[in-house]
Amino acid sequence: MSRRIYSDIADLIKKRRAEGLIKEERVITSPQGTEIEVGSRKNVLNFCANNYLGLSNHPAVRQAAKDTMDSRGYGLSSVRFICGTQDIHRELETKVSEFLGTDDTILYAACYDANAGIFEPFLDSDSAIIADQLNHASIISGVRLCKAKRYIYSHNQTGTGSYSFDGKDLPGLEAVLSSEEVQNCRYRMVSTDGVFSMNGDIAPLDKIVKLCNKYDALLMVDDSHATGYIGATGRGTHEHYGVMGSVDLITTTFGKALGGASGGCTSGRKELIDWLRQMSRPYLFSNTVAPAVVGATIKAIDMLTQSTALRDKVHENANYFRDGIRKAGFSIIDGETAIVPIMFGGYENDAVLAQKFANDLLEHGVYAIGFFYPVVALGQSRIRVQLSAAHTREQLDRAIEAFVAVGRENGIIN
Repeated sequence: MSRRIYSDIADLIKKRRAEGLIKEERVITSPQGTEIEVGSRKNVLNFCANNYLGLSNHPAVRQAAKDTMDSRGYGLSSVRFICGTQDIHRELETKVSEFLGTDDTILYAACYDANAGIFEPFLDSDSAIIADQLNHASIISGVRLCKAKRYIYSHNQTGTGSYSFDGKDLPGLEAVLSSEEVQNCRYRMVSTDGVFSMNGDIAPLDKIVKLCNKYDALLMVDDSHATGYIGATGRGTHEHYGVMGSVDLITTTFGKALGGASGGCTSGRKELIDWLRQMSRPYLFSNTVAPAVVGATIKAIDMLTQSTALRDKVHENANYFRDGIRKAGFSIIDGETAIVPIMFGGYENDAVLAQKFANDLLEHGVYAIGFFYPVVALGQSRIRVQLSAAHTREQLDRAIEAFVAVGRENGIIN
């Protein structure tokens, strides 16, 4: 048996490290929050968690997890269709459906599994998947697992022309949908993120829904970075654009705004959810979501249903930080979400710069992460800042001051 792969991979890692393309893991020694302990460092401001509503360590959510573990146990050691379905799993599915305005919901161990298992049950070699070029990696994995024909449209472009984005020229969504090749397929499914995790921008669902209706296509939306705080009451991108009830399938996670632990789901039309229960391989062959996670997520949804205070606060914080960092002279991608990308494209060795910037920020007591190829396109390295409802104004000001100091140290701003 050849062991050459070991030395080949060692060489690849060495090369990537020299190019600044190695991802390093920092060790946190405290609960998740806006101030955390990172190794021996205390009181570090955290600006890189998906903890949009500040519920990851919320006392009420923690208590719900403890109470559920006491009443329903730690684990179920089973998949759903054998002996892994408790009453609380059904309760959570009902609550998610009511919250998102859908017929039914199916739970998964993670939203990655939901996306990996959503295409193959519906789409065969005579079908077409039309996907946004910036879709999440889990959607790409799901697409690869099915036999459907694959088409990519230019990021958030719904027109009939050709558009350039991140150095690639791609057609708009209508150009793909209206093509004879796609129209001759038995089924068509458009797939998009609701909020795109690296850019923080929102898919134009109102326009996409109209095109799906016009060209007889199903619509699947991954709303993981939207559920809980996008839309007037935090129900997501479809609420934001006034198209609730018009999206066939919504996938989302419980690992971000809704408590931040784990678990995900697919929610949508009853017939489609029924079929996923029978045919979706990650659902059929993975353990059920742990009872404590289910109980805590139920509590999180109840809190969101009762008040929009947390949703309103994260938007207030995001707007404040975005304004402050823009006035300081940084290049950012504008948006209206809790994700603020600070861009380093155009600088030499931008991947190395992004990592150095993140390390320098930590020296100033701020935890943020540099993203670079292959997570983002070559030459598009960035620091992705994520705001939380739990951030205080004083923490936001400290973070902006740290960014300004590090920006000046590295010659990014004057």
